[in-house]
Amino acid sequence: MPVGLKALLLQSKFLRNREMYAVVEILGQQFKVEKGSKLFVNRMASEEGSSVKLDRVLLVDNEGSVKVGAPVVENASVSAKVIKHCKGETVLVFKKKRRKGYQTLNGHRQALTQIEIESINA
Repeated sequence: MPVGLKALLLQSKFLRNREMYAVVEILGQQFKVEKGSKLFVNRMASEEGSSVKLDRVLLVDNEGSVKVGAPVVENASVSAKVIKHCKGETVLVFKKKRRKGYQTLNGHRQALTQIEIESINA
């Protein structure tokens, strides 16, 4: 394969996936979000079906032009819609001390909120 053709294929491959995305801090955790993406975050104090405005935008990539905040990008926000509140899968915590007769089993289910990203404003 000629070198120029290979470079053109690589370039077109990367240009096809150039959509707007942002890195947002939600309740102390960072998430990479795109328009229409759904994700689970820690339980938010908002009603199901309501809209949420996320102001802590750390990075915005708009088709190749990247804006990095210090610590946040000014005048940038992400609007999301709360879909539902739910619980995560059960995480089992098992402790045992050998030859002592001690063992305990605890379970935990994290309280989560599912949100859908509606738009990225930068």
